[in-house]
Amino acid sequence: MPTSQKDTEITLGAGRMLAIFFALVLVCALFFSLGFSLGRRTSAAVGSTLQNLPNTASAPVARPAAVKNNATGSTVREQKAQAGAAEATPSASSKSSPVNSPAPQASSSGTYYVQVAAVTRQEDADSLVEALKKKQYPVAALKGASSDKYFHVQVGPYADLKDAETMRQRLIGDGYNPIVKK
Repeated sequence: MPTSQKDTEITLGAGRMLAIFFALVLVCALFFSLGFSLGRRTSAAVGSTLQNLPNTASAPVARPAAVKNNATGSTVREQKAQAGAAEATPSASSKSSPVNSPAPQASSSGTYYVQVAAVTRQEDADSLVEALKKKQYPVAALKGASSDKYFHVQVGPYADLKDAETMRQRLIGDGYNPIVKK
């Protein structure tokens, strides 16, 4: 006599269904966290290799005597002279500024700074400095005192509080949340 195979029916209770569901949730969470940590390490590694390229400039640790704010390295005095010449011949680029008034020039003897951020990682400070330099801000990342673990990204210095406030409003217009420091 041939033996016939019988189909069997498996029934799972609510408890077993919940256990299977939560086991699948844990497996998905494990893979998500693994992918997140690998992606974070990869982006940090790419950022550090971009900073180590030969043509990149690192942020200064001390405040420079003459603030440089563009790729050509012109000082504030040269920029003021260029601004005076530019006022005589208005250009289309002056109309693209988010604030109608001209941007205040940084002064080498000023006491007011506009702080854009205070971050714990130098890589973050360097990337913010580069982004602000592309927008022609006179910016520098400064390491605080030995007890201070932050890198302060600051625009300036400005001799007058009014100039610092004008720059703060310009930075707010660009989407930053700056503060004025003395």
